[in-house]
Amino acid sequence: MLKFIKGNLENIDGVAIYPIISLLIFFVFFVLLFWWVLTAKKQYIKEVSNIPLEEDNTNNKLQL
Repeated sequence: MLKFIKGNLENIDGVAIYPIISLLIFFVFFVLLFWWVLTAKKQYIKEVSNIPLEEDNTNNKLQL
Protein backbone atom coordinates (compact mmCIF):
# COMPACT_ATOMS: atom_id res chain seq x y z
CA MET A 1 0.00 0.00 0.00
CA LEU A 2 2.73 2.46 0.93
CA LYS A 3 4.66 1.85 -2.29
CA PHE A 4 1.66 3.05 -4.32
CA ILE A 5 1.43 6.28 -2.32
CA LYS A 6 5.19 6.80 -2.31
CA GLY A 7 5.37 6.25 -6.06
CA ASN A 8 2.74 8.91 -6.71
CA LEU A 9 4.34 11.39 -4.34
CA GLU A 10 7.76 11.02 -5.96
CA ASN A 11 6.34 12.41 -9.20
CA ILE A 12 5.29 15.71 -7.57
CA ASP A 13 7.88 18.47 -7.70
CA GLY A 14 8.71 20.03 -4.34
CA VAL A 15 6.81 17.46 -2.28
CA ALA A 16 9.73 17.17 0.16
CA ILE A 17 8.89 20.56 1.67
CA TYR A 18 5.57 19.36 3.18
CA PRO A 19 7.08 17.10 5.88
CA ILE A 20 9.46 19.91 6.84
CA ILE A 21 6.61 22.42 7.10
CA SER A 22 4.49 20.04 9.18
CA LEU A 23 7.42 19.35 11.52
CA LEU A 24 8.01 23.09 11.95
CA ILE A 25 4.33 23.74 12.69
CA PHE A 26 4.30 20.89 15.22
CA PHE A 27 7.52 22.09 16.88
CA VAL A 28 6.47 25.76 17.04
CA PHE A 29 3.05 24.86 18.47
CA PHE A 30 4.51 22.82 21.31
CA VAL A 31 7.25 25.36 22.05
CA LEU A 32 4.59 28.08 22.33
CA LEU A 33 2.41 25.82 24.48
CA PHE A 34 5.36 25.03 26.76
CA TRP A 35 6.19 28.75 27.02
CA TRP A 36 2.57 29.58 27.89
CA VAL A 37 2.49 26.93 30.62
CA LEU A 38 5.70 28.23 32.16
CA THR A 39 4.57 31.86 32.11
CA ALA A 40 0.94 31.35 33.18
CA LYS A 41 0.00 33.03 36.45
CA LYS A 42 -0.62 30.71 39.39
CA GLN A 43 -3.89 32.46 40.25
CA TYR A 44 -5.23 31.88 36.72
CA ILE A 45 -4.31 28.19 36.87
CA LYS A 46 -6.04 27.79 40.25
CA GLU A 47 -9.14 29.59 39.00
CA VAL A 48 -9.40 27.51 35.84
CA SER A 49 -8.72 24.24 37.66
CA ASN A 50 -11.65 24.90 40.00
CA ILE A 51 -14.18 25.47 37.20
CA PRO A 52 -15.36 21.81 37.05
CA LEU A 53 -15.95 21.83 40.82
CA GLU A 54 -18.15 24.92 40.88
CA GLU A 55 -21.92 24.73 40.70
CA ASP A 56 -23.38 26.31 37.61
CA ASN A 57 -26.58 28.16 38.48
CA THR A 58 -27.21 29.24 34.89
CA ASN A 59 -27.36 25.61 33.80
CA ASN A 60 -29.97 24.84 36.46
CA LYS A 61 -32.17 27.71 35.26
CA LEU A 62 -32.18 26.35 31.73
CA GLN A 63 -33.43 22.94 32.84
CA LEU A 64 -36.81 24.09 34.09
